[in-house]
Amino acid sequence: MIATCQCWEVDLARKRIGILTGGGDVPGLNAVIKSVTYRGSENGIEVIGLRRGWEALTHLNLEDPASKSHYLMPLNRENTRTIDRSGGTVLHSSRTNPSKMQKLPDHLVGKDLPVSLSTRGGGATKTWDLTGQVLANLSGLGIEHLIAIGGDDTLSYAAKLNELGVKIIAIPKTMDNDVRNTEYCIGFSTAITRASAAIQRQRTTVGSHERIGIFRVFGRDAGFTALYTAYATSIRCVIPEYRVNLDRLIQLLLEEKRANPSNYALIVLSEGAEWEGYKLQEYGVPDAYGHRKKASVAESLAEEIKQRAGEETITSDLTYDLRSGEPDFIDKLVALTFGNMAYDAILEGKTGLMSALVEGRYDLVPIPDPNLGPRKLDVASTYNTERYRPIYGNKLGLPVFLNRAS
Repeated sequence: MIATCQCWEVDLARKRIGILTGGGDVPGLNAVIKSVTYRGSENGIEVIGLRRGWEALTHLNLEDPASKSHYLMPLNRENTRTIDRSGGTVLHSSRTNPSKMQKLPDHLVGKDLPVSLSTRGGGATKTWDLTGQVLANLSGLGIEHLIAIGGDDTLSYAAKLNELGVKIIAIPKTMDNDVRNTEYCIGFSTAITRASAAIQRQRTTVGSHERIGIFRVFGRDAGFTALYTAYATSIRCVIPEYRVNLDRLIQLLLEEKRANPSNYALIVLSEGAEWEGYKLQEYGVPDAYGHRKKASVAESLAEEIKQRAGEETITSDLTYDLRSGEPDFIDKLVALTFGNMAYDAILEGKTGLMSALVEGRYDLVPIPDPNLGPRKLDVASTYNTERYRPIYGNKLGLPVFLNRAS
């Protein structure tokens, strides 16, 4: 990772772009950062990296040199030259929601700030809206345009800033692939590539022990990652959009196991998948956007299979491994293109837009309305509800990633 800068001076005579990454990391983020930085260097535009996502703009104290050194990273061709060769994000990330801060940075304690009480979890929790601080820091930094890279949570706040008049362009990233208005989000292809490779490797172990292999992947609200992994590996899947019948699912797995010469079967589950009569368990304190950690649905299914069929299983959690390491070709290509599209939009003075793929073509679309929630799979056209597998037929005329933007 790049070391943060040790000093900071604001040159208001130069045009300045801010760029940040929020939420979970995915491969491809550094390619976006590099593409914007290189383009900026060609036009004499300064690019400022804002470290740790929205936290940079809520916690930054412009009167404190240590705070500026921690949260601000001037970007140039030299310090971004090789960053696209690795995964993660050199700007680091956080799950900060400036509208609902549960703890104030030290320099804001005691100040008169908008506050509200939340009763989530059975008790009253005080939260502060630090949007005023965000706007003040953007102004103090002389940032004329902001690029926000993130999933539906990060981009929900980008939509709010756009409504307040901040010039902002969004870039969608999440291996869940569930951001609205686009068919593709950075990180998705690498996640499927990694999940498919992991499952193919583990076939030898699952087959050697003649068991049922259960794989869990990310997908809190949508089943894109599980369904496309199942599509590529020809196995069954369970997705959040459809509650399967547990007895039917176990029957199908047993039939497949017995028909397999190596006497094993495989299935992949979204982390948010459920079946009839089962409610996914959550635990821990909600994050800044109200999400709690989910108990492993793979472990729950394994226990049900053992109790109902007496079959031994092998469970494997593929979640975090799928977002680690360098991007594959598709994520590198899309990330570079999305970054250049965002930069072109800034040169044209545009705002409130997001780089996207629509009908298989690159496009600029409105930043999604946060009130609509995540994009979902179209079960009727993608999921075989009798066989609990992807639908492989009737793809003529669909874009390359099979599901249209919604």
